[in-house]
Amino acid sequence: MSSEEPAPGSVRPGGRTARIREAVLRTAGDLLAERGFATLDLAEIAAAAGVGKTTVYRRWGTPAGLVADLLADMAEQSQPRADTGSLRGDLTANARLVAKTLTDPRQSRLFRAVIAAATGDPVTEAALRRFYDVRLTEWAPCVEDAIARGEAPEGTDPRAVLSAVSAPLYYRLLASGDPIDEAAAGIAVRAAMDAVAAGTFVTGPAEG
Repeated sequence: MSSEEPAPGSVRPGGRTARIREAVLRTAGDLLAERGFATLDLAEIAAAAGVGKTTVYRRWGTPAGLVADLLADMAEQSQPRADTGSLRGDLTANARLVAKTLTDPRQSRLFRAVIAAATGDPVTEAALRRFYDVRLTEWAPCVEDAIARGEAPEGTDPRAVLSAVSAPLYYRLLASGDPIDEAAAGIAVRAAMDAVAAGTFVTGPAEG
């Protein structure tokens, strides 16, 4: 791919093309969750989605390109940031959303497959990074508003706070296998709030 070509998933279609994209991405997500990345086949996806094989190859090119677009679509469709009026409330909403996603039968398998693929495929790795960049950008105002309200020190890094909330839940999904439940979400939020209060996430000049 040349430096002038758009990244997979960066061009948004409309009309009939949008309906084709929706059908293909849904089918790709189902197969990815069921079988993983290694066996993802564009011809099979095209047939299952009822779309011409040539169309799929022309638009996405490779399984990695298709997964990149799938992640872009997931970022677009994800729930917007919470605005509860408090940092604890917003972080609790974020933790519950992450927990709900990671315990959904389809979504949990999908994320496992994408993360596994990203360890060995640079296109998928870049797409996964873009996905989380979009989500962190969406939720960053929760922390920015908390700073303005005096709930967090000046210079607190919003992305670091949000990552501290979600990281323990992803660890349970990918490593320990411990339950991802309301209690786990609550522990993650309390730990993040304690760290915020201690100034742990301050990366710039702090007042006081």
